Amino acid sequence: MRRSPAVAGQFYHGTATKLHQQVEQYIDRGARKEKVIAVVSPHAGLVYSGSVAGAVYSSIDFPETFVLIGPNHTSLGAQISIMASGEWEIPTGVFSIDEKISYKIAMNVPIVAKDAKAHMFEHSLEVQLPFIAYFSKTAKIVPIIILSASVEECRVLGEGIAKAVKDVGSSVVVVASSDMSHYVPDDVARKKDGKAIERILSLDPEGLYEVVGKERISMCGYIPVTTMLFAAKALGAQSARLVKYATSAEVSGDYEHVVGYAGIVVR
Repeated sequence: MRRSPAVAGQFYHGTATKLHQQVEQYIDRGARKEKVIAVVSPHAGLVYSGSVAGAVYSSIDFPETFVLIGPNHTSLGAQISIMASGEWEIPTGVFSIDEKISYKIAMNVPIVAKDAKAHMFEHSLEVQLPFIAYFSKTAKIVPIIILSASVEECRVLGEGIAKAVKDVGSSVVVVASSDMSHYVPDDVARKKDGKAIERILSLDPEGLYEVVGKERISMCGYIPVTTMLFAAKALGAQSARLVKYATSAEVSGDYEHVVGYAGIVVR
């Protein structure tokens, strides 16, 4: 089956020409590209978070496949839903799902359900695709969204993803899709997000999961990021770098109710 775009014309421009131009303004042509294992990238409307996502995708060597992990905002479907086969379409491209990897993940990890319905209206992974399409017409994807998970379930899923990637042997980058603090003053967002970012840069999945709960950081994708960190560590990650941090205030001018965005690479 082919998944049609759910948020074209809302989160990003709905025509190929306009979307290409929109993405182009967020690409960093001077960025030095490096081989990475994983990234954190935001998923708000491109007008707000595009500069952060663009900085991330501009600074990585592109793999054959992206394993995309995001939060389930719609509450449809299973606790952890993988779309194991088919295609995803956006105005600037069509992406095939990497069935070799998706089926291995579904086989390795009993808590994962093959559930295409859960993905139909979810935006957190779709908003990554305009940036991927800008740089590659051949990259495949493996879409996974998570409604809820304990830290132990994040570990099981992350290590299951890593095992599938190793078994298949193709080049893969794991993308954790997340925005940071939601609708708090700018100074509060920067302070709280700094604590979460510190744990990510330390490659500390348990610490991230814990600090988000303890500090009440309204980071919608902390579970996908925790999962990604377990996967990245199992794939041999040694370090991480903050590529860019921004808040919506830089676009909206509203410093009282901001959303934070972090772009991070893990290598």
